[in-house]
Amino acid sequence: MSNVMFFLMLCKIGLRRKLQTFPGKMVNTVYSDEEKGIQDKESKEESILAMLGIIGTILNLVVIIFVYIYTTL
Repeated sequence: MSNVMFFLMLCKIGLRRKLQTFPGKMVNTVYSDEEKGIQDKESKEESILAMLGIIGTILNLVVIIFVYIYTTL
């Protein structure tokens, strides 16, 4: 489940970057101070969630390896 959430977050970030740098149209990227603060907070939350997803994936792999070794002995 954490891999799906991580993938969706990456898609959201990629889509946001494409909207801001789309070559054919001008996109309004002027934000007020309040919106910048909200975006900074969201960005920080996204990076924390992404890191937790990576850590969870690594721990899952470690558990799978240990269970495989334990069951083959």
